[in-house]
Parts: sequence; C-alpha cells; structure tokens
Amino acid sequence: MSSKPQLPVGSEHEKRAKRPSPIPDDADSQTNSEIVENLEEGVQEVHEELRKATITQITLTMFALLAICYFAKLVLVTIFTAILIAFILEPIVRGLARIQIPRSVGSLIAVLLLLGILYGLSYFFYQRAVDFVHELPQMSGEIKKLVGKFEHNADQMRQKAQQILPPSAEDKNTVPVRVRQDSGIAGFLGPELANVGEALLTAAFIPFLVYFMLSWQEHARQATVRLFPPRNRLKAYQTLGKISEMMKGFIVGNFIVGIFMSIVGGVVFAFLHLPYFYFLGLMSGFLSLVPYLGVIFALLPPVVSGIGVLHGTGIVIIAATIFALHIFSMNVLYPKVIGGRLELNPLAVTLGLLIWGWLWGAMGLILAVPVLGTIKIICDNMEGLEPFGAWLGEDDGKKGNAKA
Repeated sequence: MSSKPQLPVGSEHEKRAKRPSPIPDDADSQTNSEIVENLEEGVQEVHEELRKATITQITLTMFALLAICYFAKLVLVTIFTAILIAFILEPIVRGLARIQIPRSVGSLIAVLLLLGILYGLSYFFYQRAVDFVHELPQMSGEIKKLVGKFEHNADQMRQKAQQILPPSAEDKNTVPVRVRQDSGIAGFLGPELANVGEALLTAAFIPFLVYFMLSWQEHARQATVRLFPPRNRLKAYQTLGKISEMMKGFIVGNFIVGIFMSIVGGVVFAFLHLPYFYFLGLMSGFLSLVPYLGVIFALLPPVVSGIGVLHGTGIVIIAATIFALHIFSMNVLYPKVIGGRLELNPLAVTLGLLIWGWLWGAMGLILAVPVLGTIKIICDNMEGLEPFGAWLGEDDGKKGNAKA
C-alpha cells in the first residue's frame, strides 16, 4: 500500500489566505469613475482659473491702453494723421515710380505738392476773409436787423417768464456783480497759448513723418515683420497687408462720397449765385464726411459766403440740400462704398466715435473709423482675440446675404 505524502491542511489554508483576493467588478468600475470625475473637476477648475486670469489681463491691458491714448494723445494723433496722409499720397509716389523717379524723390514731390495745396487753401481763405471784412459794413444793417429780431424775441420770452415766475425778495435785493477780465494781450490769449504752441510744434513734424513713411515704406514693413517670431511672421505680414488694403478702401470710399456731395452741392450753390460756388461745394462736400458734426461743418462755408447775397429762402434751400445729401450719403452711399471694406457694425462705429472723440477731441472723430478698422483686423488675426474681432464686425448672416 503506497502512501502519498499529505500536506498539512493548515499550510494550504494559509497560502490561500495570503493570496490577494480579487476586487469585484463593481468596485473597480466605481473607483475608475471617481478618478475620472476628479480629473474632470480638476481640469474644469484649471480652465476656470485660466479664463479669469485672461479676462483680468485683457481688462487691465485695455485700461492701460486707454490711459496711454489719453495722456499721449498729441503724439498719437500726430502719428496717425501722418499715416493717413501717407496713404493718401501713396498713389502719387507709386505713379512717379512708374516713370523711373526714385521713391525718395517721389515722396519729396508728393509732400511738397501737399504743402503747396495747403498754402493755396490758406491764401484763398485769407483773401476771402479780407473781402468779407471789406463787405461787412454793407452787411451790418442786415446783420443788425437779424440780431435785433433775436434780441426782441428773447426779451419777450424773458418778460413772460418774469410774469409767470416773479422774482423773489432776495433776488430783488441782490447786487449784481460784474466780473472784469484781464485786458491786453495776456488776457486775450489766456493760458491756452502754451497748448496751442505745443500743438503747432508737434504738427510741424507731420510733413517729415509723412516723407519718411513714404520713402521708407518697405523697410518699415519688413522691419516690423521681423519683430515677430519666425512662426508668426507670415501672419504678421498678411495682417499688415490687410490693414493697408483697409486704409486704401477707406480713403477711396470717402473720396468717392465726397466728390458726389461736392458736385451736387456745387450745382445748388451755382443756382443760388453764390460767389466761388465751385470751391464752396468742394469744402461743404468733404466737411460733410465728418461723423455726426458733418452737417454743421458743411453748412458754415455756404451760409457765411451767402451773407448779403441770400435771403431766408436761399438759406433754407442750402440747409435742406446739405441735410438731404448728408442723410443720403451716410445711410446709402457710405455703407455701400465704405462699409463693405471695413466690415464694422454700426454699434461698434458709434461707440468708437464716442470713445475716440472723448480721448482725442475733433481729430478723434476723423481717425476713429480707420483706427477701429485696424483694431478689428488685428483681433481677427491674433489668437485669443478673435471674439473681439467678431464683436466689432458685421453679422455673418448679413454678410452672406450681401455677397449673395
């Protein structure tokens, strides 16, 4: 009888007890789901923190840029004005380059031509002011009658207001005080003389800036592109090209609309026998392009020139013509000719005019639209700023309908 060795029962039991017991499937899946949930919550928290940090950085950057634009407005307005003039003169330089004239010489010719035109306009206005001063005694009677009517109406309104609201006892016993201003040149010029001198000194740099922007255009563009990392240089070059095309479209569109309003206004002024009707039409047409204040600026040249020549009906015809031209051009021609090139929505343009007008005054109203178009192009082509460019732009559905 062969006997097999028997292992102790206790040792087998101990071995089994020492082996790791398998985890049930339910516990395994529950543990994995908890880990995934914890990871997702962590990722969401990181994204939320990054989003808050990004919003804070963008807000602080915007406030810093607005502060720079406000405190350095004189320098920035001079630079942007020079850029706008350089784009206006660029076709002249390009045309001279086609007949083998060097770009440096062509830029000098364009700047001198601009200065000559400005001198001619200044001389014309000076002569017109001298003629107006000479004719002023003849018009004084009509001006006094017109002013007398306004004073008479004002006196009647004041007397009626006193009858309705009689002055109190305290107002009757008050002693009127008259403030006397300083006489002489110091009192006439006031403290604004230093600001005017500073503005004129800064404006004297514009011809030099325009010349160097024209003659060193390619160098400035290539040097600007090299400021970016190699992987972003192509994008920067394309962005600068889009900004250049936008500026050209803005200038050409304004020129077309201004010429249309100048021709129509000149015809009306000629019908009313205004002196220098051709020049008045040109001035009124292009002054009407100024946002919001264009109607007032466009009315001044023909109305001032028509004193002593026109009567009430003529002034009404001039006002109605300029108002109708402004409404038609700004609501029909301007969106068709310029709006498609800038791709800015009306709300963004209105807010831009308000902000840049507050920052830079009257020049801010002129420079607001091209500056806003430049900001939109930069936002469209910079990673992370696309939503801001989309907010400034037009609706995609409207663009698609317009293209269709």
